[in-house]
Amino acid sequence: MNFKDKVIQIVKKIPYGKVTTYGTIATLAGLPRGARLVGGILHFNYQKHDLPWYRVINRKGLISINCLDHPKTLQKALLEDEDVEVTADFMIDLEKYGWFPFRHSERSEESNI
Repeated sequence: MNFKDKVIQIVKKIPYGKVTTYGTIATLAGLPRGARLVGGILHFNYQKHDLPWYRVINRKGLISINCLDHPKTLQKALLEDEDVEVTADFMIDLEKYGWFPFRHSERSEESNI
């Protein structure tokens, strides 16, 4: 399975009401420095693979999308529809809403990635 296929598989597993980072997905897919590639894969494949692209944010907890087709306000609204709190300046509490399968509290999920 190539990097793109791994990214698609991982993004589909992000739970409802949770977010993760581009870097987390890149690391889980085997390319720790591939965060920007993850963004491109999401942009060009979200419709074809029905990906919850809006559940992916930057490492600081910020909605950092710069796409005219998918503005920050759209991503914020989609996350709020899943009861994820997003501040007016597009920040999300990663401690509360973050999904990080490789951390100790979620080790059981790691084997399913």
